[in-house]
Amino acid sequence: MLLHLEDFLLDLQANNYSQETVYNYERDLKVFEQFLTESKIDFGKIDKRTITHYKAYLTSRDRKTAIQSQPGQKQLVSRSVNRMLSALRSFLKYLIEMDYPCPVPPEAVKLTKTERKHGQVAELNDLVSLIEAPSHLESNRTVGLRNRAMLETLFATGMRISELCNLNRNQIDDTGRIFITGKGRKQRFVYLTPRAREHLDRYLITRQDSCPALFIPYAGRNVAKPKKRISTNYLQERIKRYREKLKINVPTSAHSLRHGFATYLAEEGANPAAIQILLGHESLDTTTRYVHASDKYAKETHKKYHPLSE
Repeated sequence: MLLHLEDFLLDLQANNYSQETVYNYERDLKVFEQFLTESKIDFGKIDKRTITHYKAYLTSRDRKTAIQSQPGQKQLVSRSVNRMLSALRSFLKYLIEMDYPCPVPPEAVKLTKTERKHGQVAELNDLVSLIEAPSHLESNRTVGLRNRAMLETLFATGMRISELCNLNRNQIDDTGRIFITGKGRKQRFVYLTPRAREHLDRYLITRQDSCPALFIPYAGRNVAKPKKRISTNYLQERIKRYREKLKINVPTSAHSLRHGFATYLAEEGANPAAIQILLGHESLDTTTRYVHASDKYAKETHKKYHPLSE
């Protein structure tokens, strides 16, 4: 048991961290607690060697055992490992700030090297096919209208899937501007395209309810709830199904639409700082990781600008 863990989580809440962030810190620190229990190590006696063993423990874990997710998950990637190490480092910093005993300095928790992957974003025509898929792959017309509106909104705005599912009807003004509170409670505007507004209007005409949520389920256990809203898991599952039906070979998810949004804006010459604002990123470095030029664009750039191309 980690002493002062509950106090740490309460401190996060008092400092206006979102409920989701507090939950993530608790979940990740529970993994460290599990490691100490399995290793029979008292928290007060941990040292730098313990931290090294914990990093090895994390890299050997998979998502199922480390964060109690669904079966069949892959081994934890370096970013997930670093998120858990960062949670531990924040906890140690809190202990020092509150004058509680802290067995190792926070800087002793060093992050692991992250792998750099070649960014994969589906070609624009494949993304368009995916966005349009609900119109002809869904047998229920109302479901098709709703799912098409969700995908159009995702790609038009570049918002996160969690932001989309949390949208309320009153967040959209007459110009198609949407004011959202995103990750870390950061607030920003995103904008619908005329095309996305058209499909959203087609969907909203079918709504005969007073539910505030913009996107609601039509089946399942949440249908009877007055505050019902569509789940992220549902949308991810449908995107996977559409992708398989369309035989799109590049891994594509709701997050891929966000990457595609940034990539194709950049290819059209959009200012990186503007893309940063639209995505809600605090750092421009984060934005540049999202902008993955397609192989086709890279080939054309090489041909156009290489000094010995002729």
